[in-house]
Amino acid sequence: MILAKKFTRIYPVLCISLLSFSIQALSEDTKPLPIASPPAVVEDAKVMTPSSPTIAATSHILLDFHTGKVMAENNADAKLAPASLTKIMTTYVVFKEIESGRLHLDDVATVSEKAWKTSGSKMFVQVNDRVKVEDLLQGVIIQSGNDASVTLAEHVAGDEATFAQMMNQNAERLGMINTHFENSDGLPTENHYTTARDLSILTRALIKEFPQYYKWFSQKEFTYNKITQQNRNLLLSRDGTVDGVKTGHTEEAGYCLVASALRDDMRLISIVMGTKSQMARAVENQTLLNYGFRFFESHRLYEGKKALNEARIWKGQEKTLPLGLAEDLYVTVPRRHYQDLKAAVNVDKKILAPVKAGDKFGSVNVTLKGEVIANKDLIALKAVEKGSIFRRLTDSMLQMMDKSDDK
Repeated sequence: MILAKKFTRIYPVLCISLLSFSIQALSEDTKPLPIASPPAVVEDAKVMTPSSPTIAATSHILLDFHTGKVMAENNADAKLAPASLTKIMTTYVVFKEIESGRLHLDDVATVSEKAWKTSGSKMFVQVNDRVKVEDLLQGVIIQSGNDASVTLAEHVAGDEATFAQMMNQNAERLGMINTHFENSDGLPTENHYTTARDLSILTRALIKEFPQYYKWFSQKEFTYNKITQQNRNLLLSRDGTVDGVKTGHTEEAGYCLVASALRDDMRLISIVMGTKSQMARAVENQTLLNYGFRFFESHRLYEGKKALNEARIWKGQEKTLPLGLAEDLYVTVPRRHYQDLKAAVNVDKKILAPVKAGDKFGSVNVTLKGEVIANKDLIALKAVEKGSIFRRLTDSMLQMMDKSDDK
């Protein structure tokens, strides 16, 4: 009874002290968000981006690794034979197995007669050789060894057909909707195809998820059994910013190349399929990369897992909730248009405890001259449990008062 009387005396004072804060929180609307480190305004900001170059290939695509922004493409969804570009998925599946702990780099695989007999480019392993997974991976990536690909497939899945199922499951999970694999090496077979766009999805995933292994894709040569073979990616020697990814060639597929280059924190991925020669695939990829770096720029606007807004949370153990992005937010824009970017944060008006870290409570919207170029969810950066009964009653009263004011 005494406690109830004390509560009655202090409650109006508490309501008055919190009222101004509650009204501000409940009336939260879209607010501008400052762009990180804006550059000085540049004259002639309305310069249009030149059209993309003509590429002598059956299919091609050029995009920004961080944003997925496509800068150039032609026939990018055509289903084509990928040749040894298939091995990008082969290595991706093996990397996933290592990540899961089911496979290790120092595990040893035994070379089967089938793997040894596989035609095409070779690592030159012999029947019954016991080869470390790490060596086999380099044999696939650098030497493009079909024998190494089959050996890995059999070691991981028991046989190549089962491994191909794993490849297709990963392709489906990644959203490679126009892809189907039948083998691990890319030798021609019916119903084995992919597209330039799907390969760009796969390449982005591989670089992002496995940077510790991506280094092998820039390696210019590899020696096994005293046999040294050169990486067939000519751009590794011609352009110091290129650090991957994979070549491919069969009579059906023509000469293909997935390339990636990093210049001033901007990474591009270029893919050409169906060129006429080894030199042509290098030249056409170089043309695409030069175009992208010359006429576009990439910027990290906001850092992931860092608070961009402190939102009011009701009936919780705390009064505010830090909101931010799950990961870094990058944008790709034509050069000399960075100063035209605008960003706004939209925060939900009424956030109630309990809240789990990662729950969505708004968005960040980035526009360039009125066009939306990025929209990312604002998430709770930490959990907030329900508050005490006193806090819940207090917040309920404040919300009721605010509703009354709205009338």
